[in-house]
Amino acid sequence: MELRCGGVGSQAVGRRMDGDSRDGGGGGCKDAGSEDYENLPTSASLSTHMTAGAMAGILEHTVMYPVDSVKTRMQSLHPDPKAQYSSVYGALKKIMRTEGFWRPLRGLNVMMMGAGPAHAMYFACYENMKRTLNAVFHHQGNSHLANGIAGSMATLLHDAVMNPAEVVKQRMQMYNSPHRSALSCIRTVWRTEGLRAFYRSYTTQLTMNIPFQSIHFITYEFLQEQVNPHRGYNPQSHIISGGLAGALAAAATTPLDVCKTLLNTQENVALNLANISGRLSGMANAFRTVYQLNGLPGYFKGMQARVLYQMPSTAISWSVYEFFKYFLTKHKLESRTPY
Repeated sequence: MELRCGGVGSQAVGRRMDGDSRDGGGGGCKDAGSEDYENLPTSASLSTHMTAGAMAGILEHTVMYPVDSVKTRMQSLHPDPKAQYSSVYGALKKIMRTEGFWRPLRGLNVMMMGAGPAHAMYFACYENMKRTLNAVFHHQGNSHLANGIAGSMATLLHDAVMNPAEVVKQRMQMYNSPHRSALSCIRTVWRTEGLRAFYRSYTTQLTMNIPFQSIHFITYEFLQEQVNPHRGYNPQSHIISGGLAGALAAAATTPLDVCKTLLNTQENVALNLANISGRLSGMANAFRTVYQLNGLPGYFKGMQARVLYQMPSTAISWSVYEFFKYFLTKHKLESRTPY
């Protein structure tokens, strides 16, 4: 997909869609239709970022959803003896054999409905904040501080949309879940626990996702500088950088994810063992409960599944996002170019 025209100028101009620029020698390509990815307009439109982000989010969560289902179950603090798993592959085999072939996909529809708009706002906010903050913090090149802050700001919008979807999804993923459809789950939670239940884990989710996304974006942008310094459309570099960034961020924030899962699922057996009546709320209470029931190892339950989920997930997300950003911007440029 990378379009190049010979000569030094094709790499030297180096204007990029994320707002950075690298100036070099003169020359260039006369045919506008064969411009490089880095020579496209310096900032893609808001609609391009949102469309590319929505596609990335939907594909990322759809492809990796079965592994996400396993992760949720492996983070259970007191799982049913029939739902104890030693590996992601073994868990998938057991779930499909004992509960049905489609069981790992239960709740996928509500996740797709949330992922589209959440990721549209997420990437659009990130790109615009990154460009603005880079101009403030680092007049030339790329500022890791700007990338981290932009990722944190984007997370506020993303989680506001995704948190209710996460609550419904995780309750449907749990072993022996009474919820057979997303709509029935929403109705039951609304009727028995109220609107607050959909945002009970929001502060924990933000506490997890702000450091996760900061690590994720800083690592991704750093790796891009190493493996793709000209920022051309390079699928291999987007996959490698995205995958490694996601794996590192996922491993570092697993303890917070375990607490988030407990707050979302309100696991009855675990709460009874901890002598908690009613509903568990608050990150501090979740941390205490996890330690009370499982000690320090409890904070790392499901880490293997989380890393195995996030590594390909972020690789898919970045490669799909960068492709659609490239494709849509190039298409708009060509539609304005007279032949």
